[in-house]
Amino acid sequence: MAVSARIHMLLLLISLLSRLGLGRYIEDNEAAEGLYSMLSLEQKRSSEDFIFRRPLRCLDMLATEGQFTFMAAQPQLACAAFLIGEPTEVISLELSDVNIDCSAGDFIKIFDGWVLKGEKFPSSQDHPLPLRQRYTDYCSSSAPGGAVLSSQNVAMVFFRIHSPDSGFTLTVKKQHNPMPCNIMSQSPEGSFTMVMPHHHWNCSFSIIYPVELQLTELSLGQAKSNELSPQRPMRWGCTGSGDYVELLGGNGVDTSKMYPMADLCFAPSGLTQMRMGCDNSVVRLVSSGNYVNRVSFRYRLLGRSEQPQASENSLDDFCTVG
Repeated sequence: MAVSARIHMLLLLISLLSRLGLGRYIEDNEAAEGLYSMLSLEQKRSSEDFIFRRPLRCLDMLATEGQFTFMAAQPQLACAAFLIGEPTEVISLELSDVNIDCSAGDFIKIFDGWVLKGEKFPSSQDHPLPLRQRYTDYCSSSAPGGAVLSSQNVAMVFFRIHSPDSGFTLTVKKQHNPMPCNIMSQSPEGSFTMVMPHHHWNCSFSIIYPVELQLTELSLGQAKSNELSPQRPMRWGCTGSGDYVELLGGNGVDTSKMYPMADLCFAPSGLTQMRMGCDNSVVRLVSSGNYVNRVSFRYRLLGRSEQPQASENSLDDFCTVG
């Protein structure tokens, strides 16, 4: 992914994290320097005989494989590391050299997904596991040994450490996902195809940018269209159907709390593209399990002049469809 795209993503994550009350860590010069320096560090590729290593920051984002070691120089009471892979990857996380005091309130928790502003991605409606099973608590007696594997291309580590010179090492590996579902895009532009073959699952592709979205192929049950023309408007009211595609917009990451922009439950000759002026734009495929459903799309970042302007902090006005 281009460096400019990584920078854009980091700036957006910093903005979101600031609303969580973690912005104070960004103001620390050393922490900020470490956060931005990873852009150049993570351009390196690991060969088979080389393991990429670097320190882990209290507020960090990891997009590459390697070993990342956190060592507290002072009490760190609200730390988080966001991990992301390519759309067709899942993430393996393993803790080692752990030196924390669980009885004193220290903890390390791995979450299967992301949490931002109290919202979770994927949402509870779309994730295959109950919420309680998505957390792995190192300090819990029931915590499994060995590596923890995410269900999608994002994962998260929360940790709190009170004593200096305490810490841990996190080993990150990527694995190929033959059927990706619930994806967070690293890039503000690209294309993707979601396929759901005879499974009663819901899958979301989340783009944390305001974008112009173009549907290029849609197959729901027996209906299929490889060329969607712009002559007719998109049909509304498909949520009663067992198989449909939703376009959602919002400023959080939980798809169940986002605004429905439009939906499709058949392959019409309508809609080729839509401008979605929200912080988060989502294509969501809902499947009954009776068919092989498929949706293909392209997306690109909206320029500043293309984005709708908010009035009086109204989410309805800000997330305007064009």
